[in-house]
Amino acid sequence: MISSNEATRGANGARGVKARPKGRAVDATALAEVRALLGDAPRERTLLIEHLHRIQDRYRCLSPAHIVALADEMKLATTEVYEVATFYHHFDVLADGETPPPPVTIRVCETLSCRMAGAQALRAALASRAGRDVRVIDAPCVGRCEHAPVAVVGRRPIDHATADLVLQAAAEKKLEPDVPRYVDLAQYRAQGGYRTLAACVAGTRSADSVISELENSALRGLGGAGFPAGRKWKIVRAEPAPRMLAVNIDEGEPGTFKDRHYLESDPHRFIEGALIAAWAVGIDEVYFYLRDEYAACRALLTRELAALERDPPCPLPRLHLRRGAGAYICGEESAMIESIEGKRGMPRLRPPYVAQVGLFGRPTLEHNLETLYWVRDILERGAEWFAGQGRHGRKGLRSFSVSGRVAKPGVHVAPAGITLNELVDEYCGGMLPGHELYGYLPGGASGGILPASLADVPLDFDTLQPHGCFIGSAAIIVLSQHDRAKDAALNLMRFFADESCGQCTPCRVGTVKAAALMEKAAWNKALLDDLSQAMFDASICGLGQAAPNPLVSVFRYFPQELTPATTEAKS
Repeated sequence: MISSNEATRGANGARGVKARPKGRAVDATALAEVRALLGDAPRERTLLIEHLHRIQDRYRCLSPAHIVALADEMKLATTEVYEVATFYHHFDVLADGETPPPPVTIRVCETLSCRMAGAQALRAALASRAGRDVRVIDAPCVGRCEHAPVAVVGRRPIDHATADLVLQAAAEKKLEPDVPRYVDLAQYRAQGGYRTLAACVAGTRSADSVISELENSALRGLGGAGFPAGRKWKIVRAEPAPRMLAVNIDEGEPGTFKDRHYLESDPHRFIEGALIAAWAVGIDEVYFYLRDEYAACRALLTRELAALERDPPCPLPRLHLRRGAGAYICGEESAMIESIEGKRGMPRLRPPYVAQVGLFGRPTLEHNLETLYWVRDILERGAEWFAGQGRHGRKGLRSFSVSGRVAKPGVHVAPAGITLNELVDEYCGGMLPGHELYGYLPGGASGGILPASLADVPLDFDTLQPHGCFIGSAAIIVLSQHDRAKDAALNLMRFFADESCGQCTPCRVGTVKAAALMEKAAWNKALLDDLSQAMFDASICGLGQAAPNPLVSVFRYFPQELTPATTEAKS
């Protein structure tokens, strides 16, 4: 005799389960829309973020129906698509029944340089005057600190923004950026561009001699870590092929905009540096990872890479351009690699290092744009030329992104080891009228804060650590007597709390708790010290490890800003 359960199992193939599809059903209309957007593009797992961008760009959001349809089309679990989409700031993931955002989104940068320039007042004015078809939201640093305050209408940045300028762009639906004038491929080759690469490929130079020249130049990684470039090339070259090159152009560090400056002016110089690196190390594929905020850079880089591939000076490796989606953490090399692979940008535990197991599990040479920008000049002018540029015993040139209370903010190429006083006086036109130097951030949000009394310390790798700071990507934010280091530290801690990937508890919880404690009039030093130490010691990556630097600097160098209760409070 057959039981009722056995009968059900026999009819449906599973014990007590009715024959019905599991999960959300695929909407036929949404599937057709997704297929039309993707066209002939491969449905590879690594292209998930690129495909999410296509939907976001077309519909201004990611609806549940489109996410399910994309998952079906790419043969992925819906949860895989959701977890990636919800990780990145620039994807508007809707819940069931949620109304799509208005046709125009205005993002107002709220990070330090823009806040010092009046971003709060701008945000309030826009919120009170914007119509129903406009959404006004806060945004982390958009990489235009020299033009503060900045708002972004759609993808169009408005420099030195006023409410009138921003709302006019919104009303006229000017949502795409203007591509700046730059040195294109024809101009670059007319100026001698790609001759050095062609000579290398033709055998005029050997890989060993090129790497030795880099080592002799003392060129270091200029994205923040400062690892010697020539040594890194040697390390990756010694690993088994195939090898990869990943170029990190995700400069999300508040105060940093040098990579954008070079992209918008002379993009082929860094591309040639990347191709020389690929030749010297024996690399077959190059990935350029560009932050999503740089829409104009993406347009010109797409154009110039296509032009280069149509008319190459020599055989080229395969070139890929990948688009970030709004995540500061992807500036960390392993998180960037995860993002290139189409996943959440969560840092990997190390070892193994990316030089051994990097992109797609292969040995990977990872470089910042500026590092590669100097390769051609070093090979053409010689290692001694570059190494001889420093001051105060340091070697090389640095591109300082300077913002804040100076007369001439911008990217200033200056000798490594220059002091803040020298940089401001010789390159930045001095302080703004009515402002006196009070303090400065030598390395962006994570590099700490130094007082004016330490403005004669050489600015370079290894020179600032004795003072509890570091130069990082050389993002200098200058404070005056009208600012408070305490306010700057709070602004930056809020940034870190918002940008934490959430993978490790010390960073995820510590940054939020620290920001809440720093909002109080009296800072609880004992508890903040404990939180800082936990983040220093136990965070997986540099975000959590460096997040406490600004608040530690306030206790160390700006005690006059803290009430007596702050230093006496007990947890």
